[in-house]
Amino acid sequence: MEEDLLINNKNRKIIMSSIFLVSLIFVGISFLVSSTLKGKFTTYSRIPLANGMSGREVAEKMLRDNGIYDVSVISVAGSLTDHYNPANKTVNLSAEVYSGRSIASAAVAAHECGHAVQHARAYQWLSMRSALVPVVQFSSNIVQWVLLAGILLIQVFPGLLLAGIALFAVTTLFSFITLPVEFDASRRALAWLNTTNIAYGEQHAKAKDALKWAAMTYVVAAIASLVTLIQYIFIFLGNSRDRE
Repeated sequence: MEEDLLINNKNRKIIMSSIFLVSLIFVGISFLVSSTLKGKFTTYSRIPLANGMSGREVAEKMLRDNGIYDVSVISVAGSLTDHYNPANKTVNLSAEVYSGRSIASAAVAAHECGHAVQHARAYQWLSMRSALVPVVQFSSNIVQWVLLAGILLIQVFPGLLLAGIALFAVTTLFSFITLPVEFDASRRALAWLNTTNIAYGEQHAKAKDALKWAAMTYVVAAIASLVTLIQYIFIFLGNSRDRE
């Protein structure tokens, strides 16, 4: 009995060590992707857009071209803080994108307007993501504490870890639902930039490259979340077998 307990403790330590190692690996990958994205954005921010339009002008034109007149384009603080807010129908552009007249500014502005078009067209993946936002906001505030407590108390209260896994599963689902939303927004943006000749030829290729690396940050985050979820499930299943 004592020998079995030692083996089980050893196995749990191995699993915890693997979680830590995998987390470090994905932190490294995430850092590399983020650094590459920032480098691409910096490079393409130095290349003027052929027609000289600002990010704000690009965004406003894309909205008008898609028959959207109830969405405002505003400037927000920070770098790479650009986003679309479906709650108040605003395309929020960082100051650099809002006033910038570069390929990067046009690509980012058009991408965020792609989300506004999704909203106006009731794009199903965006609707699903929006429905999950309140749940994810609640989950993200407590999930790490529940998982930590669940691991510490796994011998006496295994249900707590299961609850943590359920909460984490919601955030993982959210990460994967985000992927088609982001890819579709970029597809809409790039198609519009090309059709309107705002970014064509070599400039269109650079805009596509910038948005590709932006999407990669979401891909890495989704995969990392899934791997972490699987590891916590293994911990729970391993403890269940130990108790049998």
